[in-house]
Amino acid sequence: MFKQASWDEPVIFSRGRKGRRGHIPPKAEQEIRQALGDLNSLLPKNMQRTSRPRLPELSEVEVMRHFLRLSEMNYGVDSGLYPLGSCTMKYNPKINELLASLPSLNMLNPYQDESTVQGILEILYRLERWLAEITGTHEVCLQPAAGAHGELLGTLLMRAHHKLNGDYEKRSEIIVPDSAHGTNPASAAMAGFNVVVVPSDDDGCVSLGALKAAVSERTAGLMLTNPNTLGIFEKNIDEIARIVHEAGGLLYYDGANLNPLLCKARPGDMGFDIVHINIHKTFSTPHGGGGPGAGPVGVTEELAKFLPIPRIGFNGTRYCLDYDKPHSIGKIRGFYGNIAVLLRAYAYILSLGNEGLKEVAEVSVLNANYLMKKLQGAKGLTLPYNSVRPRKHECVFSAKLLKSETGVSALNIAKRLLDFGLHAPTIYFPLIVEEALMIEPTETFEKEELDRFTENMHKICEEAYTTPETVLQAPHNTAVSKLDEVKASHPRTMALSWRMHLKKNAQKT
Repeated sequence: MFKQASWDEPVIFSRGRKGRRGHIPPKAEQEIRQALGDLNSLLPKNMQRTSRPRLPELSEVEVMRHFLRLSEMNYGVDSGLYPLGSCTMKYNPKINELLASLPSLNMLNPYQDESTVQGILEILYRLERWLAEITGTHEVCLQPAAGAHGELLGTLLMRAHHKLNGDYEKRSEIIVPDSAHGTNPASAAMAGFNVVVVPSDDDGCVSLGALKAAVSERTAGLMLTNPNTLGIFEKNIDEIARIVHEAGGLLYYDGANLNPLLCKARPGDMGFDIVHINIHKTFSTPHGGGGPGAGPVGVTEELAKFLPIPRIGFNGTRYCLDYDKPHSIGKIRGFYGNIAVLLRAYAYILSLGNEGLKEVAEVSVLNANYLMKKLQGAKGLTLPYNSVRPRKHECVFSAKLLKSETGVSALNIAKRLLDFGLHAPTIYFPLIVEEALMIEPTETFEKEELDRFTENMHKICEEAYTTPETVLQAPHNTAVSKLDEVKASHPRTMALSWRMHLKKNAQKT
């Protein structure tokens, strides 16, 4: 049985004591004071602090001890299996972290003259070409800061395309499947479109009948991921593309599920006009806690003229930033993208090559189907939709039967998994599956770890029928026990900064 470290560790502000400090060599301290003095002489008086910021004062030992203890109370992707379905949380090679942290790269400034940043421009230029080849698109923009940001760019490109064609006013609708990621309809709405939802058929794929009924002269496009969020490949993708294109719409690919396709199939070849790539899911960037990320977008040759500026160009001798794009939608973020994330992707692709990326896809699909078969006998769990059809990178089980027979829900299973030193899968998504457990093992976890996960899932399901209270009251072996989910996420409870914490305490007294 796993037992998570549990320290009586307060927030770092309450650990500090006035006068404590880490050691600074005298010469370095003198240089720091000189630099601060020079800086203050450059700042206008009204922008200078009148008092020191309220920062904790600690020794180096205290700081190290504090963050080490916190790490021991946490679970990360380096700890073990992290099977968040649709999030592709996998182990990331540490050499890529090292490369992204090299001073020659991370000390670059976007305001430097082009002649001084030829190296990074070459890397970004090459990465654009590689991603275009992997996705089957003509040209790629690296600017978007995340997958949802890439979605927004994609919908803005749809808008620009229809505006140039003179039919934007009537093309007011974007179609999304009922299994879509929640950001799809949100991005479409942010770009000014109305959202039309089409249902899934009995196999968990887009219903062709419903799609035919939904498309019209009002259709701007369809947002779709393939394989979809059930882990099922849309076998009718050619027909789907034909239906949308004949209606005058564009086909948009959500790249959250790109992992199983690498060098095996390309969205562009399936008929997608716009493809976003979750770099932070597929290409070696850890992305827990909401970041960091990047969401490059690839497009067909017809749509390339609308991509944000600047575009990175190469004239045969030097790389440059090209702003002369009259049809561009403009800028969608400052500068050129999340460079450290893009550098990791570059290193990942360079180290694996075509054959290595193909093996990533093959093993991720193998692992998902192995895990699915091992779980199909778990008491109280069912596999919705076509249960004999292979999945791609992930599978979605339902705990609906388990809950109706024992009272143990998908949430309870997720909490109990923590007691075995395992991270929970995504739960309650996609919304078309009741009590959903969405599991993606990725390619980076070995058979023994997958076996450990499935064995403990079976054990938890057995506990649900024999000793349900054990599961209902979980977790028991973690640093923090069972939380009140509603209270924990309520604005009146949350304190996201030390200042907010002090304010809340003052209000209580």
